[in-house]
Parts: sequence; structure tokens; C-alpha cells
Amino acid sequence: MIAVIDYDAGNIRSVEKALHYLGEEPEVTRDKKAILKSDGVILPGVGAFGDAMEKLHSYGLTDTIRRCASEGIPFLGICLGMQLLFEGSEESPGVEGLCLLEGEILRFPEERGLKVPHIGWNSLRYPRSGRLFQGISQNAYVYFVHSYYLKSANKNVVTAETEYGICFHASVERGNVFGCQFHPEKSSETGLKILKNFIDITKTG
Repeated sequence: MIAVIDYDAGNIRSVEKALHYLGEEPEVTRDKKAILKSDGVILPGVGAFGDAMEKLHSYGLTDTIRRCASEGIPFLGICLGMQLLFEGSEESPGVEGLCLLEGEILRFPEERGLKVPHIGWNSLRYPRSGRLFQGISQNAYVYFVHSYYLKSANKNVVTAETEYGICFHASVERGNVFGCQFHPEKSSETGLKILKNFIDITKTG
């Protein structure tokens, strides 16, 4: 069973629907025991970094998420859910993230003439092999909606990157922890394949 963490963030139902389409029976939950007993965990998210961390704290989920990581449960953060895996964000100065990975979340520089938020389809390139992208071609297109982007402190965890005025890190992987800045649940066949790859990881380790 895959647990989808419910912390009042947007986009949870879209993730649940995509998993159902792939033949899974996910459990949308904030129950700590259910999350820790699951085969894999997804942390979706659309919203503000500080508000999301406040919700995770208020539901007592921060330690649960860190236990998932330390106990080897496959864990996937999507969009804001990926950003929360890092140390902090310019969106919410002084708010500490989950600190599972090293890096910072920065706002797109509007002075470069970019429309913010970044909304639309962008192609991916893969600086190193990532298990989420097995069987997916170079330059595959995925869907983004975000105003802030990841600058990972460790480039060795970056498995996909893309361009939007600047080059930014679009996906990461370290051990059992994965993150996607884009929305696989809204990225057509490519996104479904990425989610299927994650499902396969939860079954095989």
C-alpha cells in the first residue's frame, strides 16, 4: 500500500487519482502508524512553504517523515512536497524544512523577463541515472507549476534538470528519498511512467 500524506495541501486528489489509474489502492492519511507500515509514501503539495511546514508540525508528521527516510521506506515528494525535503525556502525566511537533503529553494528571478509562476511543459535532461526515469527518453516533457526552484547543494543527487531562464534541478534521488519539482500526476504518459517506476521501487526496494 502507498500512503499519500494528507496535510491539507493542494493536489492530493490528483495524485490519488493517478495511482488508482495505475492499479494501486493508495491510502490518503495522516495516521502515523499507517504511514510507517506502508510500502511507499508520497508527499504531494501545492501551496506555501511556511504554511506547509506549519501543517506538518501541527499534525505531528515531521518526525514520521524523517523516520520513513531513516527506515528505508521509499519516499517521493512532489512539487512543494519535494521542496519541503530541503533546508529552507526564500518563500518563508527562517522556516526550517525537513532537512532530509541539502539545498535551498529560491525564487525565479523576475528581472530576467520570466513569467512567475512558471507554468507549462518543459523537457528534462538527466545528468545522472535515476530510477524514476527508467524507460523514459531524454528530453521527455513534464508539467510544472511553481514560483520557486531547487538549488541542490549536492549535485550528485540531481537526476533531472530543465531550463526556465536558468537551469534548475527538477528531480532528485538519494537512497530511498526521491523528489520531483514537476507534477508527474499531470504529465500525461511520461508522468504515469514515472509514478509506475516509483510503484515498482516500493515493491522491489
